[in-house]
Amino acid sequence: MAEILKAVLFGIVQGITEWLPISSTGHMILLDEFVRLDVSPEFMQAFLVVIQFGSILAVVVLFWEKIFPFDLKRKPFIKKEIFTLWFKIAVACIPAVLIGMPFDDFFEAHFYNYVCVAIALIVFGVLFIAVESRNKKALPKITSLSQVTYQMALIIGIWQLIAAIFPGTSRSGATIIGALLLGISRTVAAEFTFFLAIPVMFGASLLKLLKSGLAFSASEWSILIVGMAVAFAVSVVVIRFLMGYIKKHDFKVFGWYRIVLGILILAYFLLGA
Repeated sequence: MAEILKAVLFGIVQGITEWLPISSTGHMILLDEFVRLDVSPEFMQAFLVVIQFGSILAVVVLFWEKIFPFDLKRKPFIKKEIFTLWFKIAVACIPAVLIGMPFDDFFEAHFYNYVCVAIALIVFGVLFIAVESRNKKALPKITSLSQVTYQMALIIGIWQLIAAIFPGTSRSGATIIGALLLGISRTVAAEFTFFLAIPVMFGASLLKLLKSGLAFSASEWSILIVGMAVAFAVSVVVIRFLMGYIKKHDFKVFGWYRIVLGILILAYFLLGA
């Protein structure tokens, strides 16, 4: 029961931090420092990635009408604009496929530690504040998903790659910053980030499961299922909150949060050492 309760806590943290631009991987790594699951190291590595699948399902459920390219109630049955969007998302995935996935183990071995997490939190926190300050009086040039070009999609994909390399960067945070720099509105930037997460996070989860060999115990499977279910439920709430929040506010508050958290992490581990 204790391990299930811990899985619930991990699911809550995953669901909150996956979509807010504050780094889910960074928070999960830090949570693992303080709340240890009684599982094998191999399972823990898979768990920290595969639990994201619950968050993915939340996006699919909430945005089904915007991402499903078929409509049997009308003619033509194919929604051309949604097919075009998926082609753009595929382009944005290219950097992750070519570099992120093949070198996943290398990045994990060298950068998944509290120092890299803290530095990435601080650096991208500063970037959020700087970008939002620059854009304070500027009107966005891109106000709908259909206006996002293939070139823009590729650039956003490159920003996403940075997050794949350095935990603490935040996949959503990096892609949103990249989109804002291109003149894309906050709402469109957030939506494109959500949709881009579907193939990327699904692919990462599947790859990690295959690497693990699915050799988990019954209790470990229970922990994983509970974590994903909680991540799904919390993600639904957080996504709805964020989409409402950014209609009236910018991302600066998340930048300040990242900076404070990064400093606290460095202080805690350095003073503790």
